[in-house]
Amino acid sequence: MLLYIHGFNSSPQSDKGVITAEYIAHRFPHLNFIQPQLPSTPKAAMNMLIEIVEQAQAKGETLNYIGSSLGGYFSSYLAERYGGRAALVNPAVRPFELFDEFLGEQYNPYTDETYQVLPEHKREVACYNTEVILHPDRFLVLLQSGDEVLDYKQAVNKYHCCQMQIHAGGDHSFVGYEQELDRISQFLLLDN
Repeated sequence: MLLYIHGFNSSPQSDKGVITAEYIAHRFPHLNFIQPQLPSTPKAAMNMLIEIVEQAQAKGETLNYIGSSLGGYFSSYLAERYGGRAALVNPAVRPFELFDEFLGEQYNPYTDETYQVLPEHKREVACYNTEVILHPDRFLVLLQSGDEVLDYKQAVNKYHCCQMQIHAGGDHSFVGYEQELDRISQFLLLDN
């Protein structure tokens, strides 16, 4: 199984989501590729992800994740707790520290949903923090230093013991992401 986890206020319909789905459909058509639209609250989102992972695990499927931004944060938790390999793209490291600036009404342009970010959501997301990476061999971390949303140096510090590629410049969307998909699929051992 390959689980693609989008970021905050995003969707499988984001550019990265669409590019990933097209690549997997073309290169690995028989792979169980799951790309859910996450609920807007952290607890509901993680409950959905855990259910997907536990169902795949019960079927004996290999677990793999691609996580972008907040999806990278969630992927870290899942890979550490359940196993499997994770490719993290400009991952959020301590998103709970950023939640105060998003409190109140939010609008997701992909789903046309308006929802509220509440103080308890900050606590919810903090529950999934992986303070120390115990299984560095499970992670490939792709960063762009020009990320205008997240400080890429936080990810460098947290994932210093993992496979990592840092591109100068770029932005939070990860410019040239499609060129990384062969590397990601090799790391995730999708050819096996």
